[in-house]
Amino acid sequence: MVKNHKVEILLNYFENLIPLTKEEQQLVKQKFQYRLYRRRQYVLQDGDICKQYIFVVKGCLRMFKVDEQGNDHILKFATENDWVTDIDSFYNEKKATLNIDALENTEVLQIEREELISLYLEAPKFDRIFRILTENGFCKLQQRHLQSISVSAEERYKSFVEIYPHLLNRISQVQIAAFLGITPEFLSRLRNRQAKNPLAKS
Repeated sequence: MVKNHKVEILLNYFENLIPLTKEEQQLVKQKFQYRLYRRRQYVLQDGDICKQYIFVVKGCLRMFKVDEQGNDHILKFATENDWVTDIDSFYNEKKATLNIDALENTEVLQIEREELISLYLEAPKFDRIFRILTENGFCKLQQRHLQSISVSAEERYKSFVEIYPHLLNRISQVQIAAFLGITPEFLSRLRNRQAKNPLAKS
């Protein structure tokens, strides 16, 4: 059972989606486990089976793919009140094709696949909640894919600044570039251009 002051953050998150009964709140306390991942520690490595669905209490995780040339391609940053998992590996018990690691010391609440399925059976409301989470995640991924094929790098950077303003001083320029699909040098030129022309940010 997780510490009350940590799980309250998760309970408040669920309450904003769908109100929970006291019994359902107790199930959350029983089935989610607290864990601290240290900076640079792997949560999941390519080739392993993803066993946790993770809610970030504090900190920052990244989900990424390493190509054959050793370059990182970041699919997602997960910070406070966000979720991350390799959903294909988690639900289908397949070997992961992605990595997840901690960019900061990161506190999470995580649930294993068997416990999540048990949660669905004991309290069907959570089946609906996690369906909403999956749908929201798919919508964000679809929007991100459309951006990658239809807008300029400058527009992608502007969108990043709007969506993730809290990350600008928390992660490196290299990480931002890997998320945007550009080189750090090109990102530096974009930032300098916007600094010289503030009107371009609007």
